[in-house]
Amino acid sequence: MADRPEPVRAQSAKGPGAPRPAEPPQSPKGTHDILWPESVRWERLIGTFASLSERAAYGLIQSPLFEYAEVFRRGIGEGSEVVGKEMYEFADRDGKMLALRPEGTASVVRAYVQHRPPLPWKAWYVTPAFRHENPQGLRYRQHHQVGVEALGASDPDLDVEVISIADDFFVALGLRRYELKINSMGDEVCRPAYVELLRSVLLERRAELCDEHWERLEANPLRVLDCKRAACREATTDVPRLVDSLCEPCATHFSRVREGLAALEIEAVLDHRLVRGFDYYSRTTFEFASAAITASQNGIGGGGRYDGLVEMLGGPATPGIGFGIGIERVLGACDAEGVFPLDTPALDAFVVDVAGGACARDLTAELRRAGLRADRAFDGRSMKAQMKLADRSGARVALIVGPDELAAGTVSLRPLRTASDQQIVALNDVIAVVAALREDER
Repeated sequence: MADRPEPVRAQSAKGPGAPRPAEPPQSPKGTHDILWPESVRWERLIGTFASLSERAAYGLIQSPLFEYAEVFRRGIGEGSEVVGKEMYEFADRDGKMLALRPEGTASVVRAYVQHRPPLPWKAWYVTPAFRHENPQGLRYRQHHQVGVEALGASDPDLDVEVISIADDFFVALGLRRYELKINSMGDEVCRPAYVELLRSVLLERRAELCDEHWERLEANPLRVLDCKRAACREATTDVPRLVDSLCEPCATHFSRVREGLAALEIEAVLDHRLVRGFDYYSRTTFEFASAAITASQNGIGGGGRYDGLVEMLGGPATPGIGFGIGIERVLGACDAEGVFPLDTPALDAFVVDVAGGACARDLTAELRRAGLRADRAFDGRSMKAQMKLADRSGARVALIVGPDELAAGTVSLRPLRTASDQQIVALNDVIAVVAALREDER
């Protein structure tokens, strides 16, 4: 008779051969979670931006987080670093090539080309943007932007309006240590001649450039001006400036922009290196830089005019201008300057119910419907535990309901932030009393 196999003995979960418990999941590299109460500050920031934009007749646009990759390839440019190195591009289940949005403008312009709203068309947005770059400090692979886009007018005064919205936003947040840099990229009439002049100068200095621009010089010499590496900065110190090569219409346009900014008391510094990173820019370009955060990440917003972008995406010739502002960068600048602090709104009342919970359920609903901020405890906690929660909540008052109050149709109102005495309030009068206390503190 064959020997029976030895029974398999289950190993203890704590034994040497036990599998390790799975590590808890983490957010992907280069991303971050925004939790309450920090999210309150985000809400206030977005609300401030929305208010300023809507005062200037800009309306909210919401577009998909992903587009057909061709939108960004045609709009931003095949030779740009964003498209070539940083864009998240993938094939969906239908085999279509899609890309996560790396910036806001191309998506908004695609929406205009598709839907053709009446001109002038002015839109504002808030969106995440995605770039596969080395995360550090305030640089994320998923970051968030607010921005505006205005299509349908080539008037330089519109450039001034757009720039002033961004400047007013920074002022509204309390920022002071920032600088506005501006330049003109010219247009298809005057820029080609300047690019050839710049290429010829830099070809003579090619050996002095960084490795990246040594290889890419002939394809796009303008990118060398924007390089932050010491070698390229040194090699381009005395190169010809684009503003000195502008045709008359571009020069007149730029002069009017600078005049308008001065009239609105918005100080702007001419920076001939400011050529931005996307192929769609023409004429006015601008960037806001904070002096309060790390120099390599001090750009808090920027944009420019893109009079040919609608045509690149298949629409009729339509001028446009806009900007994007990085929310994480701006909040980092606010922290560095000690402005726009986290200020969570206080609860008006916390209901403490040790008489079954039904009164807490109904009273908190009534308080909220009356426009008051109210909360309560759950799971039948003790009076002591509920009072701890009430104090921790930051509420102005605790509304206490015990068996005696429930029988009498009253509530014991106990102030939590002042030395005032506890008082008995009729249940029907609670909302009026709590509302009056909130008004007294304003």
